[in-house]
Amino acid sequence: MLNNDEINILFIGDIIGKPGRSAVKSLIGSLIAEYKPEFIIANGENAAHGMGIAPAVADFIFNLGVDVITTGNHIWDQKSIIPYINNQFRLLRPANYPPLSPGKGYGIFDSKFNRKIAVINLEGRVFMKALSDSPFTVAKDIIKEVRDKSDAVIIDFHAEATSEKEALALYLDGEVSAFLGTHTHVQTNDDIILPKGTAYITDAGMVGSKYSVLGTNKDIAIRRYLTGIPEKFEPEENDIVLNAIAVTIDKKTKLSKNIEKIRINL
Repeated sequence: MLNNDEINILFIGDIIGKPGRSAVKSLIGSLIAEYKPEFIIANGENAAHGMGIAPAVADFIFNLGVDVITTGNHIWDQKSIIPYINNQFRLLRPANYPPLSPGKGYGIFDSKFNRKIAVINLEGRVFMKALSDSPFTVAKDIIKEVRDKSDAVIIDFHAEATSEKEALALYLDGEVSAFLGTHTHVQTNDDIILPKGTAYITDAGMVGSKYSVLGTNKDIAIRRYLTGIPEKFEPEENDIVLNAIAVTIDKKTKLSKNIEKIRINL
């Protein structure tokens, strides 16, 4: 039953290749039944064989019921995504990329109950590529544009450094409904409602193997560390875990009432 006073959001962590996609397919029905989200976001930047995202992969994820796919530093690894992202507004790349980058970094989308959900995708700069603008200034500019037009504002901050994630979240506390970190693939234990009402977690985690190196086959990853020789990464296919976040937002204040970590072993 629709609660007009609350908005339930489900955020699925970085989907790693075919094993991750299969896990989302098998579990999304039970997630919807339990958490009753009216809007679902998933980070898909590693969804195509663990590196980037391809058009057919994006379509597969959308067809599962995901409303928006966010990404990060691997967005351009599959070159076929470049023409696709220009025509698929529900696939986002980081908003602080150069202005001439294909696609969009944010948007306002209709939920299942016709409420307006703003989603902003940003990328960090600490230990990351130096091509992006400051996520601090870009975030402020976008929030000014979307906040009064939306019922909730969600940020996926794809970043390496915990300090950068915490700093930006506290800088934006009270201005966005939820600030959810991605990129490091390990779900952190700091899910919290910040003092001014923004739901926060440093990293939502991944949908990939729990006995892997960030979703990659452990033998390949270990061999690379031992030899220093580059080798193509392959997603680990066994012992998959789905990490996600459920957020409940007060429609009147546009701030969060609850944040809950989700971890399901297949």
